[in-house]
Amino acid sequence: MSPPRRPSSPRIPRGVIVLGLVSLCMDLSSEFVHALLPLYLATGLGASMLAIGLIEGTAEAIALVVKVFSGVLSDAVGRRKPLVLAGYGLAALTKPVFALAPSLGWIVAARFADRVGKGIRGAPRDALIADLTPPEVRGAAFGLRQALDSVGAVLGPIAAIAALAWFAGDFRMAFWLAVIPAFLAVALIVLGVDEPDRRTEGAKAKRLSLADARRLPRAFWLVTGIAALMALARCSEAFLVLRAADVGLAVGQAPWVMVAMTLVYTVAAYPAGAALDRGRGATMLYAGLAALVAAHATLAYATGAVAVFAGAGLWGLHMGLTQGLFSAMVAEHAPADLRGSAFGVFNLASGVAMLLASGIAGALWDAAGARAAFALGAAIALLTVVALAAARRTLARHEAR
Repeated sequence: MSPPRRPSSPRIPRGVIVLGLVSLCMDLSSEFVHALLPLYLATGLGASMLAIGLIEGTAEAIALVVKVFSGVLSDAVGRRKPLVLAGYGLAALTKPVFALAPSLGWIVAARFADRVGKGIRGAPRDALIADLTPPEVRGAAFGLRQALDSVGAVLGPIAAIAALAWFAGDFRMAFWLAVIPAFLAVALIVLGVDEPDRRTEGAKAKRLSLADARRLPRAFWLVTGIAALMALARCSEAFLVLRAADVGLAVGQAPWVMVAMTLVYTVAAYPAGAALDRGRGATMLYAGLAALVAAHATLAYATGAVAVFAGAGLWGLHMGLTQGLFSAMVAEHAPADLRGSAFGVFNLASGVAMLLASGIAGALWDAAGARAAFALGAAIALLTVVALAAARRTLARHEAR
């Protein structure tokens, strides 16, 4: 008589894997454009550094605001996929504009529309992943999506550098290549993602109000607060490139630190998510904060390329150990019918903190140098460790799963 079969553990659903591939394709396209756009604005269209900074800052602010509304809307109508498709579709439509734009105004409009697309898709996509995934593998699911997204972020700048060399410095011709993965992402959503109809399970279209925020539990607000404080300790990755140039790397070589950072991010993201499913989420968060402190310290005292690349690698390790975990924790603590709203609030809080961190780091760099800017980041990261320890009892259930 054969022994009874052990029940198989849940697998990551096909739709989640497809959404990860969608993220890979769109991030490849977006990072391809973003790797070349500042150079094109400065050398091809004569934009000043102030103008480039204002364009980027405004674009990211638009994405933050839209994320909240799209998350709430996905909860209200009971459907996620149409908003996910709309967001990725709008971003795809902007890609040919970068190649065809006759003036700075067209580039600005395309950049803003691209960020609106990012805002539309972000919260509904994360909520859809949570809807599709069994709780037992939710950490692995978000880790996988984050890892595939990071693969695109690695390939994008590499492809951009190669394309610009192939087309002998012709930015417009290089931009056309970014169109291909963008439209492939849209096709994958249409053909490969089936959304469960939450309305047939008792979730009807409804009007949401601010009173619904009271149904978000204390643990959700703790997770959001810790993530925001951590984001305040982590300025924009653009400062990695600036630090590379600051220690002597050629302008054309400095962007490679982003590739190094994203490679480590990619490798760490999925194992960190799987560790959350095994009850080791708090350990991963503490390790991620330790990596961030070490990254700031390394970058603060860097005097050459080796130290900057090491600091960038530690930065990527921090991202890989923490970002997917926070998404899974938001999904865990938010009521199913408010997941879109929860992700919108979470993304807004983290994004605002990131904008503040970047502004403070830039001002401090100008006033006192790079070492002071990175030292402040390390100090805030240590403060986040204290905050995480204070919230330990509420978050401890993640380790018991």
